[in-house]
Amino acid sequence: MHTDNISAADRLVLADVGVFGGPQEQNELLTAGDLERSGRFMEKMNPQDEARFERMLADAKTPQERAYLVKALAAGYDVNQVGQFQDKIHGKDPHWLQQHLSPVVTAGDSKVAEGLNADGSNKNTDYQWFGDEKWSQEGNTCVPSSTVTARAMVDPVYALELTGGPSGQENDPDAFRDRLHDEQLRLHEEGDGDYTHWWSDTPDGMDSDGQSEIADAEISPHTGSEYEYQQVRGADERRDVLPDIEKSVAEGRPVPIEVEGYDKDGRHGHQMMVIGQEGDMLQIYNPWGQTTWVSEDDFVNGRMDKASDSRMPDAYAVHLPADR
Repeated sequence: MHTDNISAADRLVLADVGVFGGPQEQNELLTAGDLERSGRFMEKMNPQDEARFERMLADAKTPQERAYLVKALAAGYDVNQVGQFQDKIHGKDPHWLQQHLSPVVTAGDSKVAEGLNADGSNKNTDYQWFGDEKWSQEGNTCVPSSTVTARAMVDPVYALELTGGPSGQENDPDAFRDRLHDEQLRLHEEGDGDYTHWWSDTPDGMDSDGQSEIADAEISPHTGSEYEYQQVRGADERRDVLPDIEKSVAEGRPVPIEVEGYDKDGRHGHQMMVIGQEGDMLQIYNPWGQTTWVSEDDFVNGRMDKASDSRMPDAYAVHLPADR
């Protein structure tokens, strides 16, 4: 953050703050993109707003509270909106903040190879919970569901609306599930998703245009990057796109990926999100409510069933941030 009133030491502390519940180095609360965007927004503030925001940071009770305020600013909220957000989270302990503001926590042993289940999926899979409810889809809503969680990862104000309700103070998993369900259906409609029959209200997938539309509407305003759809049906195409995926997730911009497979029952398709990268490994959020790691070689060579199941081994498309 580029302001004389926030020291270099403060910036380092903010950059190193981790989400509660996992190793700091695998759960950095602020990405490089967050720090860059919040710094740019602060530079554009008038002196009164800048002073008010700095008071918010000074009043924060924990490093995590400070970092979530910076993340809210990076997500595009103005000082008044960040102030309203602070009123709801002020003084909360790090565990409460994680539960309400960070949908995904990466466990320290999450990359340990533990073999495969009978369906081809990784045994080492972490479920992502709010209380006893998972951040998971209902019905055939993988696209809106992965988009909801991806937005909640980059936009803590939105995450709190889902977990904490209008007051921001609720701690009711059942109410969270109801709000999550409603939001999944809202995005399904927003993306002109399909239904099982013309008279039905049961979701049944979404085409690539709808996928890009809801990613641009829901995620892009909070990361500064619109998405471009790109097919990657061959190993060479997947290999070529890896540097763009790596750069995007390093900057805190989730990358939607489409996977598919064919069996005696026909085609099966699914959307997931690349949300992290370390070395030659990619962290995948599956809207079944879980995260796991696959190798970049798995992504290239048709072994994405490790992140889903044996029905859908092949990545065939990605949605890449346009200004990567």
